[in-house]
Amino acid sequence: MESTSDHIADAADIFGDRWTLLILRDVVFEDRRNFRSLLLGSRERIASNILADRLVRLVEAGLLVRGEGRRGQRATYSLTEAGIQCVPILYQLAEWSARWRGSGGSGQPRISNMDESMPTLMAELRARHIGEDAS
Repeated sequence: MESTSDHIADAADIFGDRWTLLILRDVVFEDRRNFRSLLLGSRERIASNILADRLVRLVEAGLLVRGEGRRGQRATYSLTEAGIQCVPILYQLAEWSARWRGSGGSGQPRISNMDESMPTLMAELRARHIGEDAS
């Protein structure tokens, strides 16, 4: 029987480096969905070889799918349902950072109205990435 520790270790295998989280951030919140926009749009200046590696890992982990670009077009990466289910985790990480890292642990208020906006955001992501009706 797997324990919580085992599941945390499994998640760390996927999310255990900074670039993976930043790529997901850019796909989810910036709608960057091809290699070039992820490379050039990264505020943190990710190297192209690292980006290529992390995109492969995210596809292998089932969080992204790589669409085949038609001739002369770039391949587009889309979130899977598993990737969309990571959105609340990204919000929680951002909220934790704002509270405990943003100003020395002063316990700031929430960074956004996550509880109200989350269902809408996730429905919009499903419509854009999976093709499900956003209503």
